[in-house]
Amino acid sequence: MTDAVFTSLIDASTLRTLLKAPSPPLVMDVRFDLANTGLGESQHAAGHLPGAHYLHLDRDLSGPREQGDRFFGRHPLPDREAFAALMARLGLRAGRQVVAYDAADGMYAARLWWMLRWLGHEAVAVLDGGFAAWQAAGGEISTDAPVSQPGAFVAGPALEQPWSKQDLLAALGRVRLVDARAGERFRGEVEPLDRQAGHIPGASHRFFKTNLDTTGRFRPAAELKAEFEQLMGAFPASNTVHQCGSGVTACHNLLAMHHAGLTGSRLYPGSWSEWSADPRMPLARG
Repeated sequence: MTDAVFTSLIDASTLRTLLKAPSPPLVMDVRFDLANTGLGESQHAAGHLPGAHYLHLDRDLSGPREQGDRFFGRHPLPDREAFAALMARLGLRAGRQVVAYDAADGMYAARLWWMLRWLGHEAVAVLDGGFAAWQAAGGEISTDAPVSQPGAFVAGPALEQPWSKQDLLAALGRVRLVDARAGERFRGEVEPLDRQAGHIPGASHRFFKTNLDTTGRFRPAAELKAEFEQLMGAFPASNTVHQCGSGVTACHNLLAMHHAGLTGSRLYPGSWSEWSADPRMPLARG
């Protein structure tokens, strides 16, 4: 079991076993709250998985929002090499298993999962059910500060590819665009976060929580595969692009597709926050 590589999801019982191995996984706590950006860090200090390091969505998993007069969205990707260096300082090395967890249905953990694959690191999985599942399985909770043993990790060929606003604009109508936001935001009935309400023309809607069962764990791969194939229609996974409000919950749909064996789709990191801020971009409602 300890030699297995987990590339999508891992359950709490399996993780408990792996953490007792001579070469345990690198565990990353990415709990976060958009309405209270310090909450996840406070939760980490109050108790976390043994050895877990904390990564903050705004500081560590995102880059600058603006450069000059250009706005890149609320959570643009950080510099790839700088993020690789950060992960190396925390102990990442080639081939080391990484496990990410959060307390919000996997939405932030999926962002880290995607980003590590963007760095070319395949051995990364999301703890299915997050912190609650760990507690329910009787997992140990620690308040000790993790010890960093820097690794020699460097970014390799990307396993996931981001798309820019220009890429997407040029491809509208020739790709299946999937929007992971809640239905009322997709339809343009409300917009609590971004500059305009609505969605990118031609987008299909799949709220990211549709991927989960009533316990907050991912639904069976076969069910997800059937639903995503119906959503994509004639488009293959390689012609599918995912977006949301700011490139975070869209990663949840990418993870669900990967779990279901549907690989090769892309992420538009700027998502609606970048798109709706540009008055030149078309938008739709309803």
